[in-house]
Amino acid sequence: MNEDILINITPQETRVALILQGAVQELHIERTLTRGLAGNVYSGKVVRVLPGMQSAFIDIGLERAAFLHVADIWEARPHDAPASSASVVPTPIEKILFDGQVLTVQVIKDPIGTKGARLSTQISIAGRMLVYLPQDNHIGISQKIEKESEREALRTRLQKLLPADEKGGYIVRTQAEDASDADIAADVEYLRKTWGAITHGARTLPATTLLHQDLSLAQRVLRDFVHEHTATIQVDSRENHLMLQEFGQAYTPGVLPRLQHYTGERPLFDLYGVEEEILRALGRRVDLKSGGYLIVDQTEAMTTIDVNTGGFVGGRNFADTIFKTNLEAAHAIARQLRLRNLGGIIILDFIDMDNTEHRAAVLSELKKALARDRTKVSVSNFSALGLVEMTRKRTRESLAHILCEPCPACSGKGQVKTSRTICYEILRELLREAKQFNPREFRILASQEVVDMFLEEESQHLAMLGDFIGKKISLQVETAYHQEQYDIILM
Repeated sequence: MNEDILINITPQETRVALILQGAVQELHIERTLTRGLAGNVYSGKVVRVLPGMQSAFIDIGLERAAFLHVADIWEARPHDAPASSASVVPTPIEKILFDGQVLTVQVIKDPIGTKGARLSTQISIAGRMLVYLPQDNHIGISQKIEKESEREALRTRLQKLLPADEKGGYIVRTQAEDASDADIAADVEYLRKTWGAITHGARTLPATTLLHQDLSLAQRVLRDFVHEHTATIQVDSRENHLMLQEFGQAYTPGVLPRLQHYTGERPLFDLYGVEEEILRALGRRVDLKSGGYLIVDQTEAMTTIDVNTGGFVGGRNFADTIFKTNLEAAHAIARQLRLRNLGGIIILDFIDMDNTEHRAAVLSELKKALARDRTKVSVSNFSALGLVEMTRKRTRESLAHILCEPCPACSGKGQVKTSRTICYEILRELLREAKQFNPREFRILASQEVVDMFLEEESQHLAMLGDFIGKKISLQVETAYHQEQYDIILM
């Protein structure tokens, strides 16, 4: 079955939707304001060495100087010492660094409060299946791959695929377990090219320059999401389409024939019904085509999904009705886990089935549906209470945690969209209205929180949109409106 990937890009956020047979399977959102620095590589300049603290302050072009401890300096470590020599003292920092020295560093911890970023001089570059350690020559295997036979097999495979002139080391990630030799070789090529660009920049660019930034969501789509069943990758931004073409030409040339610039009149996510799917994915209830439904409750400790027959009475008898509802629910559950990006412990409460064959069939259907999930999942059998326990690896925040915040009106028991999310919805609605109508002015009626966000943090994006559509945009506070409520008046 062919899959389509939609990429919606605006100055404030990037949204990606994976579509299979007309239905949204996954949603990924990355906001410009919340992109961290961890993983970025800079050409840093030593500002001050502090022998008493065995640390140094490094200028990497940020508002505050970053912090480098001697334990994070690769050159300070005794690489020829046995691995068990925990008591070996590293070389003192004052013998390695001096004021004004330029060195290549990587952010390992984002700035927090008044503290600057924490740095390391040991560079690691993450790929889809491998992590590249250009300064080391060790090949390591993820600890999550426990069987020694599998670990050795992966190590041997990788060694055979490495170029003869390779001097760096690699860590094999869990994703490489089921990868083909071609996929691993492509990852090696991508990582070596990236390191080549970093070293070239370190030689030619001035200090405090950003040499490498962790890939954006749109770039990670080309690297990580595309597979043999991907039919098209549609991007609704001409500028970013050109940027992705350049990236693809250098690192993933095989995906270029499928990369397309969407130029339609309707917004890309509207055309495929993604906006409506996002709204439904934020709700507790998921309706099934048969008339049954799911209730999804996400808590701090776990997620529970309850299956109900609802109005479905299509079976020959009650047991048959329950069986068919559970079979449909198994597919819906697998899709909702991907769509909402639910992770951790998940408890599935299917409708009770006395027939052991029915139980086995439902469990088999669930595992079959989960097989398409790119995130690692583990499913147990039915428990004595008739529950199915499963785990899904947490790789990023859930959709609800990205788009919503605890509601102050209900003491955190419910959720409402953030004022920034509403601002972005309004910006998209304004763009949609501007393509259909030609008023003298657009007036936004919204809550105080949303108007404040537009006047302060989102003022630039509002002004940019006003310049783009060539219309005046005014704001008006409606005290009776709650945070998610707004209207756009055509003047």
